[in-house]
Amino acid sequence: MILEVAILEVIPQQTLSFEKDFEKASAIISSMKGYHGHQLQRCLEVSNRYLLLVNWEELTDHTIGFRQSAAYLDWKALLHQYYDPFPTVEHYEMVYSGSITNLSSGSANFNPGSLNEQSDDAEQSRSAAV
Repeated sequence: MILEVAILEVIPQQTLSFEKDFEKASAIISSMKGYHGHQLQRCLEVSNRYLLLVNWEELTDHTIGFRQSAAYLDWKALLHQYYDPFPTVEHYEMVYSGSITNLSSGSANFNPGSLNEQSDDAEQSRSAAV
């Protein structure tokens, strides 16, 4: 699983229009092969800054499958007009995951996660290549 991360700086006077158009654009991205979900979060300190998180099965599902598709042109037409400056997009792989459970019962228990074994394998491969 790959996490796409983009910090979106939206033209301040256009945030409401951006959010409405993002809702429309969500239908585009969610129909793509390898898509597993996304979130758009608004920054509390800077009201025109957003964090876009998209989960993809593989990197190429985003970089080739989505970005080189006709659907991407529709996404671009809806959203790219709002960015100033144009965002940098980066991709991440899971190294560690943990969670808090039992919030509904009033008691929070930390559920320690584990290191992603694929990360260890990837690191060993990178080390061997050097």
